[in-house]
Amino acid sequence: MEAPSSSSRCRSGSFFQDIRSRELNGFRVRKRPYYEDSQLQFAEIGEVAVEHSGDETPPLAISFCKTAKNAHILAVSDEEGYLSLFDSRRKLSSAATRRENTGKARITEWVAHQNAIFDIRWIKDDARILTASGDQTIQLWDVQGKKCIGVLLGHTGSVKSLCSHPTNSDLLVSGSRDGSFALWDLRCQNTSTRRSTETCISSTAMVKRAHLSAQAKRVRRTKTASTSITSVLYLKDEVSIATAGAVDSIVKFWDTRNLKSQVTQVSPQPKSSTEKVNIMHGISSLSQDSNGMFLTASCMDNRIYLYNVLQLQKGPVQSFTGCQIESFFVKSVISPDASSILSGSSDGNAYVWQVERPQMDPTVLKGHDGEVTAVDWCPSEEGKIATCADDFTVRVWNAETNYSSSSRSPTSIRRRIMNLPSREQRQLNLGSKEKDSSDPEEAMNHHITLPTSESIMPPMGTPEAQKKRLHHDPIESVETTTPESAMKSPSSVLNPPSSLKRKTIRDYFLTA
Repeated sequence: MEAPSSSSRCRSGSFFQDIRSRELNGFRVRKRPYYEDSQLQFAEIGEVAVEHSGDETPPLAISFCKTAKNAHILAVSDEEGYLSLFDSRRKLSSAATRRENTGKARITEWVAHQNAIFDIRWIKDDARILTASGDQTIQLWDVQGKKCIGVLLGHTGSVKSLCSHPTNSDLLVSGSRDGSFALWDLRCQNTSTRRSTETCISSTAMVKRAHLSAQAKRVRRTKTASTSITSVLYLKDEVSIATAGAVDSIVKFWDTRNLKSQVTQVSPQPKSSTEKVNIMHGISSLSQDSNGMFLTASCMDNRIYLYNVLQLQKGPVQSFTGCQIESFFVKSVISPDASSILSGSSDGNAYVWQVERPQMDPTVLKGHDGEVTAVDWCPSEEGKIATCADDFTVRVWNAETNYSSSSRSPTSIRRRIMNLPSREQRQLNLGSKEKDSSDPEEAMNHHITLPTSESIMPPMGTPEAQKKRLHHDPIESVETTTPESAMKSPSSVLNPPSSLKRKTIRDYFLTA
């Protein structure tokens, strides 16, 4: 197996950009093809079986590598505690048996736990992977050597969910069936505790009984299932986390610097809803796009709710129906560019919705013969997704390319520029001066912030009309933000200009 990439930098479309690019242009995400008034179409390009020595086992979690170089590698964990890596680019023959194709696509596998692995997370430029298990531990693995180099101890129940910090992969949050979520720092090793040759790591903070119903709070001892944390997210503001549980459809938000109480919470039910209604529907998974603007919650009422992180007080901005979420193993995930939502389903299908067309029926991906559980988007190869199911298989799909390139949605051509240098600002306002290419650094900034010919159509008309359009057209003009207006805008949670103090979700919910 080729060693995972050690480059410290993802491609320009990734969230992990340099700081200067972040301040000038926010978090740029490469847009997926825009489909005009028609459903997305996907074609299955490969199927592998999850089996070991001839014995098949249900897969529980899947994840593509995060760097562009290794994005074709797909990690799969299963009920038997195995971690398997597959090459999603291998051309598999339809004439071959499923077992033959599995042997061809599988890169490597090893026993990571003596119990089921419920979640996995790539970190350190794909050189390391974290596994969350039913044995109540999280393990850190050196992928190339298939060696455990750290064990995270502290939970007293199955670890159901993991999420690493958006920019510092030494930090992570986990959620457990014991009703707690914990924060970890992989650099803080517990020298007093060792398990064979593995280094043990203790949590830096833990919040117990984070999701309890009002009835459970009145009872001294409650069942573990009613308090389980099912999903956790480390938000893109780098200090906030979101948690969800099996007890109800409430998503709670916490500030990692002060975990004594939650910052705020959201729920699809209005405040007048009864407690009985809330208890009926837990949440199976949370996901967030690469920009950090939207968050999805898969609810056991067979709906996927979409929240705007900067407008949480308004509740869900949209909901998507069509799938069946009858178990907490059924997951959903929003695409990196927030254009689509992919979900498993208990009816044996997978579903894809277009976020900007919630009224349209979802695209149905048929082929599995069992409950479709974990799903994932490939972060670098456009339109590639993976699904797994209780039929012991993992399937890889590709979006078909019969889309319209002449029609673009307004959001796909509108660009936002914050905190521009004064020199660039003057040139934008005048619209006539050419860029001075003698300054390499400024030329780089010009390339980062200005729309390219691929992202916006060239303006038509006389130079005077172009100047007028730049100043007065509310749709085509480039938005700018002053320090005063940026200070008041909740967008500073995700895109803080360098001249402003970083804001977090807590700053907008101090009264909650």
